[in-house]
This record gives sequence, structure tokens and C-alpha cells, in this order.
Amino acid sequence: MPSAVNLVKRLLLGRPLRSDRAAETLLPKRIALPIFASDALSSVTYATQEILLILSIGGLAVLHLTPWVGVAVVVLLAVVVASYRQVVHAYPNGGGSYEVVVRNLGRNPSLVVAAALMVDYVMTVAVSVAAGVDNVVSALPQLYPHRVWMAVGVVVLLMAMNLRGARESGRAFAVPTYLFVGALGLTIVVGLTQAAVGHPPVAESAGWGIRPEQVDITGLALVFLLLRAFSSGCTALTGVEAISNGVPAFQRPKAVNAGRTLVIMGVLAIFLFSGVTALSVIAQVRVAEDPCDLIGFPTDCRSTGQRTVIAQLAGAVFGLDSPLFFVVQAGAALILLLAANTAFNGFPTLASLLAQRRYLPRQLHTRGDRLAHSNGIVLLGLVAIALIAAFEGSVTALIQLYIIGVFTSFTLSQIGMVKHWNHELAGADPQQRRRIHGHRLINAVGAVLTATVLVVVLATKFTHGAYLVVLAIPLLYVIMRGIHRHYAEVRRELEPESGDVALPSRVHAVVLVSTLHKPTLRALAFARANRPDTLTALTANVDENDTELLRREWERQGIEVPLKVVESPYREITRPVIDYIKRIRRAGPRDLVCVYIPEYVVGRWWENLLHNQSSLRLAWRLRFEPGVLVVNVPWQLDSSHRRVDRADHAPGHARRGINPPG
Repeated sequence: MPSAVNLVKRLLLGRPLRSDRAAETLLPKRIALPIFASDALSSVTYATQEILLILSIGGLAVLHLTPWVGVAVVVLLAVVVASYRQVVHAYPNGGGSYEVVVRNLGRNPSLVVAAALMVDYVMTVAVSVAAGVDNVVSALPQLYPHRVWMAVGVVVLLMAMNLRGARESGRAFAVPTYLFVGALGLTIVVGLTQAAVGHPPVAESAGWGIRPEQVDITGLALVFLLLRAFSSGCTALTGVEAISNGVPAFQRPKAVNAGRTLVIMGVLAIFLFSGVTALSVIAQVRVAEDPCDLIGFPTDCRSTGQRTVIAQLAGAVFGLDSPLFFVVQAGAALILLLAANTAFNGFPTLASLLAQRRYLPRQLHTRGDRLAHSNGIVLLGLVAIALIAAFEGSVTALIQLYIIGVFTSFTLSQIGMVKHWNHELAGADPQQRRRIHGHRLINAVGAVLTATVLVVVLATKFTHGAYLVVLAIPLLYVIMRGIHRHYAEVRRELEPESGDVALPSRVHAVVLVSTLHKPTLRALAFARANRPDTLTALTANVDENDTELLRREWERQGIEVPLKVVESPYREITRPVIDYIKRIRRAGPRDLVCVYIPEYVVGRWWENLLHNQSSLRLAWRLRFEPGVLVVNVPWQLDSSHRRVDRADHAPGHARRGINPPG
């Protein structure tokens, strides 16, 4: 019968998959779209709202500029989608922006992109989940005090689902994604139709006023406000690069399927964002960062949150009591909660690639039972939970940290693609050159636009919290360089040289003894079997009575191995033993000292707590001594045999302890 831990693990994650079944996890377009596009599509739910929140700083007087800001965002979105479609076909092995930059701009820019993408993925999880919870609270205001715990619970659930594997998580996410697209699309079509026939929808906030933070905004102040609104609206572009990162996850032909999925995602995102922005203007939606700035807000502004833009539009089109209102809210909440799945696919893949190239710990490259990069999934989830807790689940606070990483990777990626096409021009025939010039123009325009947006974002968001991301990206860059340097130094030290295989002059075997019992006798037998030049049993004199009993028992048993007693005036074991080993090494620097440590193997975790941990500390300390080899000699207790009978015994399940006295 399986152990309780394994039973829970299998229940949550499913049975392990063989490595040769990796092809079965490849995704068709209908499943890949909800997996990789949920982030880009879900950003529609808050991109327009962020534009309105910034413009509301100037009060009602500047809200008429919303459509122009929206048009600028749509143009940029179309250019970026076209640019990344070329990335998909040029680099079909995945890696997206990172792969483009590392091949065309070199190591240092590629690490900047990698750091920016990792920050972006973490922010995607935090912002998407927090915004999703806000939409749930819009429909059920009584849940407002519990929104942080709700967000944490969602992240944990997403971690578990992604640990089951990409295909299974894709099936789970397909229905909510398509529900959101259908429900919001229906809202847009019905709302615009109502406006066309002379009965435009009216938002619940249409009659409210807004108390402006600044009045009579003109000139440079107005330009700065518009730029800030534009930079906030650019959150609609988050997630566009996800498909280029995940091309290897698509079914063959991978690049063709990924490119088509990217185009579908771009068309849907543009349609939904444009429709929401247009309806927000028609329905006269009013939002403010602080609900208390809304003149006419019907409830206590200090304890109740305002409804989101999506909720207000659905209420205006269908009515707040209509079943379709709750369908739209459910779709918006679900896709926002599940949009984080894009990051749960992108972050582990990128981390695995970086780990393979020795820029991150190697553990991030390994796959778990379900062929998913489990360590990367768990790491992403824990960091996102920390952010949600630190910012108390506030989308307004978290959004300030967003999109800097996105546009950093966008810009460097497009510059890298321009250089890629320059290389392709060499040796191309005239027809190919015309095609390449067209591709290069698209990426060049994309590079200029995204670089401009990056400057705008830095200028307008820096003092509002974006400085944290500006610090985080260089910090991650330094960490990755340090990890790579460490791996390089280890490889250099371990490189074999002539003379490295020289045998030691002599081998000294030392068996550690606390009492005379079966594990001790087994350790002595193993030491004898290796035929060392000298063999000594060593014990530390922690207690005079115990040591004297051990001496008498040693003589009574007639054991021929000499028992050496080292004094321990401070009642510890590690230091006297280490000092004794060092004396042997000083007497023969070319000799090898082999230390045998008897150990218990128990079957229950709590049994390990009942045994002294001195052997673990001693073994760990001996590892730092040159010319010393540590050999653990296990003795399996009955509980360990019962554990093997209950379940397959996996490496690392054994619990170690030191021999107890008596």
C-alpha cells in the first residue's frame, strides 16, 4: 500500500509519465490558445480601466481623450504581434526574446532580457490573480475582506494544476478562456448595437462626478498625463511574447501552428480591447483610484470597492440582475485567475533553458513526475504569493511594477531581430532580399515603438513603484552572472590533469564508535574488507562511565581492532574527532583517511527525531577535510523494512541517525 505522502501526491498530480511519452504532451492550436494567450486576452479586462484611472486624475474634463489613447495602444499591439510572428518562424526552438537576443546581441543583453522576462512572469501571476479576485468581489462584495487569502489560494491551485502537466492544465483552462471571449464579445456586439439604434448603454457610474487631483491640466502637464495613461494602457500587450517562448510545446509543424495561434490571439485581443474602450466611452464609465474621489458613490467608499469597468459594462448592457451579467463576470474572473497559467508555462521553460546554460541552479532544468519543470513552477508560485501578500492584493499597486520587464524584452528582442535580418541578407538572392527587407522594416518599427514606450513607462511610473523593478532586473542579472561564474570555476577545478589519478601512499581506516552493537560490528567488517593499511576504532570520551563500559565490552568480545579514546572535555563529538583525523593527515599528507560512520535507517519521519543527529553534523564537517573519505554504513531497522513493503522505496527516503548509547 502506498504511503500517505505518495497517495496525496498521486491524487493531486496523477501518475508519473515516462520520458518517452513527452510527445503526448504536445498541444494542438485549440488547447495552445487558452494556455499561451490567456494572459494577453485577460489584460483586456484591466487595460482600459488603467487608462481611465490615470485620466481621472484630471477629472471629467480629460476623459474624452480615452479613444485616442486606445488607438495608440491598438497600433502598438498590432506591430508587436506582427514582430513576434517573425520571431516564431525565425526561432522555432523556443526561447522567444531570450533566444533572439542571445544569438544576435550576445550574453550580457540576453541576461538582461532573461531577468526582465522573469520579473514579468512573476508580475503576470500576481496582477492577473489579484485582478481576477477583484472581479469576483465586484459580483460578490461581501468577499472584499478576504481577497488576499482568495488570491493566495488561487496561486496554490494553479501550481497544483500545472504540476500535472501542460496538456491537462490546457484542457482545464480552455473552457474559461473561450467563455470569456464569447461573453465579452457578446457584450461588445450587443452594446454597440444598442448604441447604433439610438439606445446606448449607460453605466451605473455615468452620473457620478470625479474629484480631480489636478485642475486645468494643459500644455506639458496634459502631455505627461496622456503619456502616463498610454503607458498604463500598454498592459494590454502583456503576454504577447508567450507563444514565441513556447513554440516547442506545439504539435508539428510547430512554427506554423504557433504563428497562426499568435495571429488569432492578436485579432481577438485587438477586437476585445477596442470594444471595451469604445463601450466605456459610450456608457460613460467613471472610475478612480480612490473610490472616495467619486462624487455620488452610493456606499461607504472606505470599506467597499468600486465595480470594475467590465462589471459596469456588463451591468449597463444586460442589467445588474441579469444572468448574462454574472456570466460575463464569471468569464472575466476565470480568465484573469487562469491567465497566470501563461507565466506558469513560460517561466519554468525559460528557467530551464537558463539552468541548462548554467545561469540558474541546475535543479530548475529537471522535469518532475509529469514531465513538467516542477521546481520552476513552485518557485514562481511562491514568489507571486509573496508579492500578493506584500501589496495586499492591490491591482493598482502591483500594476505600477508591471510592463517594464515586458517592454525591456520587447525592445531588445526587436533590435536582435533587425540584426538577424541583416545577417540573412548576406548571400540572399534579389527576391529573398526584398522579403527580408520587409521583415526587417517590421522589426525596426517595432524596436523604435517599444523603445519609446519603455522610456515613457520609466518616466511616468518610476516614482509610483516601478523603481523596484528597475532594481530587481540588475539584481537578477548579477545573480545569474555569479551562478555562471561559480559553475565555470567548479568545472575548471574538476578538469582532469596529468597526475590526478595518483594513488595514496597509505589508507587509514577509522570506524566511529559510540557503543558496541550490530551496526558497529558491520562497520568494522566493511572496513576490514577494504584491507586498509591501518584500522582503528575511535570513540569520544563524553561520559567516563559510558566510555569505561565500552572498553570492558570491547575486551570481553575480544575484538582485535584497537579502540582509541579521544578526550572531550566540552562533551562534544565533532571537534575531538576532527582533530584526531587532522593529526593523521599531518603525519602523512599523501595518505588517505577513510572514516566509517554506522547509521540507522528508519521508516517513519518522527523516528529520526528520537536519535542523535551528531553523525550528520560530523559527516558534513568531514567533507571539508582534504584527503578524507566518509563512508556511511547503514543498518536497516524493522520500520524501514515495513516501509519498503508498503511502497516502492525511492532514493532519499532513508532517514539517518547516530547510534544511541546502549
